[in-house]
Amino acid sequence: MKWYFVATLLTVLTSSQGILTTLSQSNGKYKYDYATVPFLAEVFKLIVSSVFLWREFKKSPPPKMTTDWKSVRLFPIPSVIYLIHNNVQFATLMYVDTSTYQIMGNLKIVTTAILFRLFLSKKLSNLQWMAIVLLAVGTTTSQVKGCGEASCDSLFSAPIQGYMLGILSACLSALAGVYTEFLMKKNNDSLYWQNVQLYTFGAIFNMARLLLDDFRGGFEKGPWWQRLFDGYTVTTWMVVLNLGSTGLLVSWLMKYADNIVKVYSTSMAMLLTMVLSVFLFNFKPTVQLFLGIIVCMMSLHMYFAPPHMLVDLPSAVRSDPESLVNVPVDRKTDS
Repeated sequence: MKWYFVATLLTVLTSSQGILTTLSQSNGKYKYDYATVPFLAEVFKLIVSSVFLWREFKKSPPPKMTTDWKSVRLFPIPSVIYLIHNNVQFATLMYVDTSTYQIMGNLKIVTTAILFRLFLSKKLSNLQWMAIVLLAVGTTTSQVKGCGEASCDSLFSAPIQGYMLGILSACLSALAGVYTEFLMKKNNDSLYWQNVQLYTFGAIFNMARLLLDDFRGGFEKGPWWQRLFDGYTVTTWMVVLNLGSTGLLVSWLMKYADNIVKVYSTSMAMLLTMVLSVFLFNFKPTVQLFLGIIVCMMSLHMYFAPPHMLVDLPSAVRSDPESLVNVPVDRKTDS
């Protein structure tokens, strides 16, 4: 399976994530316990990964699996980070619209690039760093609304809590992504065995969060397992399946591509989100939003395009770049 196909599918699912979550609300509120959605998504990913691992066992040779405790004990760490991140996402959507939510999510490409360089020692070219800066500029431009119109009370149309939660979500996503890539690539274990470990701990920690909420509430509403599906609708189940499927695609990219591909894929989901929001929520796109999207597309091209597509080299140099070394240069001196 080609990475760009997986990245495209991830873009489609990510673009619909914020929209589905918003549609699952009733009068701006969740009628269900939104903390149960990440838990059910983890269970879904665990079941799917277990089925694929079982299918690998039926083949020869069997999949490679590292079972020593020194390796297994590393897998709970991203589960804790993702647990916090998934719930921060729901809280963010209480303050910002779906397009702003998706745009702010693109901030994670900056934090990911920094952690990518520091912790994984992955080098980025100057052109790639410029592309990342362009993406940051594009997302910032997209967030500016109302300037140039009759009323321009503020550059920020959403409450400050929404932007703070968006920044926190970006940092958590980058940290979890970089660490997960480290886990996935540190050995040649089966992807599905690594997924089983990740999602087992993910389900456990999400279950612990639900139990903690019950203790804090004094079990007024009863234990969480008795009201697990309370308030669930078809849209809510679509949110669960969307979140679970997105996680499976991300783990594939972590194993066979890298974090930058993942965050660029999710950032391009902004385009789909904007178009769908126009029809579903009567969202009126601004000039700033269109300009920001154009800058983001330029950033995408700069990062992934081969250098010869970005620089118009002479035909002689393009055919034999090494010939530049042998070109004689006549130097004239003043007498």
